[in-house]
Amino acid sequence: GSSISTLQATLLINQQNALVLDVRDAAEYEKGRVLNARHLALGEIETRAGEIEKFKARPVIVVCESGNRSNTAVAALRKQGFGQVFSLSGGMGAWRQAGLPLEK
Repeated sequence: GSSISTLQATLLINQQNALVLDVRDAAEYEKGRVLNARHLALGEIETRAGEIEKFKARPVIVVCESGNRSNTAVAALRKQGFGQVFSLSGGMGAWRQAGLPLEK
């Protein structure tokens, strides 16, 4: 499946230099995000995917608040030729619960 746990996400980030793509709105992103996450709101994925084109060879972990928007984003990125795209199961809620580091 395309959903991964916070543990799997952490391993992909540490071992495979995965890109974390935050698809929440800007206000949510500003409140706290995964370290080094790039912001690309869900509504802009179709128009701005070119900005992350260079990450196609790397795993991409899509993050939202609860895991709903990220599933939609994964489908959109797959259509654009991203092979290794994953949705963070439970989103930022799960990330915070796991006590993982946040950046503001």
